[in-house]
Amino acid sequence: MARRRNGRIRRSVRGTAVTAAAVAALTASQPPVPAAHPSPAAGRAAAPKASVSGDGPYLTELPPLRTPGPSAGTGSPAPSPLLPAARRGGIPVTALEAYRRADAALALSHPRCRLSWQLLAAIGQVESGHARGGRVTADGTAAPPILGPRLDGAGFARITDTDGGAYDGDTVYDRAVGPMQFIPSTWAAWGADGNGDGREDPNNIHDAALAAGRYLCAGGRNLSDPADLNRAILGYNRSEAYLRTVLAWFAYFRGGHFAIPDSPAGQAAPESARPKPSRTASGEPERAGGEGGARPSSAPAPTPEAEPSKPPRKRETAEPEPETSAPDRLDVPDRIGGLLPGPTATPPAGDGDPASGDAPVLRLP
Repeated sequence: MARRRNGRIRRSVRGTAVTAAAVAALTASQPPVPAAHPSPAAGRAAAPKASVSGDGPYLTELPPLRTPGPSAGTGSPAPSPLLPAARRGGIPVTALEAYRRADAALALSHPRCRLSWQLLAAIGQVESGHARGGRVTADGTAAPPILGPRLDGAGFARITDTDGGAYDGDTVYDRAVGPMQFIPSTWAAWGADGNGDGREDPNNIHDAALAAGRYLCAGGRNLSDPADLNRAILGYNRSEAYLRTVLAWFAYFRGGHFAIPDSPAGQAAPESARPKPSRTASGEPERAGGEGGARPSSAPAPTPEAEPSKPPRKRETAEPEPETSAPDRLDVPDRIGGLLPGPTATPPAGDGDPASGDAPVLRLP
């Protein structure tokens, strides 16, 4: 009896040993399992795409008040205390031509978009005051070139050089360029030849207006839909204040408009078109120029150390998709908080040939 029990114990021990050996062999044949490490991207949000303008500064001036029609027998509107009546709220003739030309082109290439030239005019006003009141050459090129501040992270986005200084003359950081203020990397994706000269130049208002329209219409947007409209404008500058300012000018131009003569073009030397607002302790930009917000700086920016290394080029890249995240709905108003009361101011009647920047203006339908 004891002999049988001892035999069973020996067989049990022998079986356990064989099992242990088999397990050890199987374990030894497998590669070591690495310790679990989180993915480098885990817990880190994707970097947002740069906006068209790099979220740089913009003109915060709101549209002028609508004034009553001309007084009987005078044939002229009431003068503005801030600017001559003939220029306040008007659109320089070359800028207006560029906006309308871009609108017509996009009506053919993007019929669903329903872009209106008044939206391009609103953005052109807010971005550069229509190329500083139409300071352009005969072919529509801003003279002097329009450059925003260096996007070096000091108060604005930090965007290191992407174009070798080809468009902005800066080989360290990017700067927004031209009447519609495209940063070089965005221009590389959306640039266009709006005047048919075979070049894509962000400082040319015809090229810049068409490029801006292409961006606004991309992704199948329908700009008659307020949600798509808001999304497109915020793609230019991710600021609710910017959105409200553009919408105010959009409503103003939809309510009536008139053309004014271009301002005399300057020398083709780099100059900053827009100020870099000084910052208060709270981090908010100070409002310059009293009522109406920031104005373009009269002081030129430092001359870039390097000349552009390559001319504007023809497009070869496919059209990219814009950002698609939608903000809260903000409808385009017909009247902005009482800013636009009454009928559209009517320019003085004349022969249609303006004699000076402050004299008769072109009457447009």
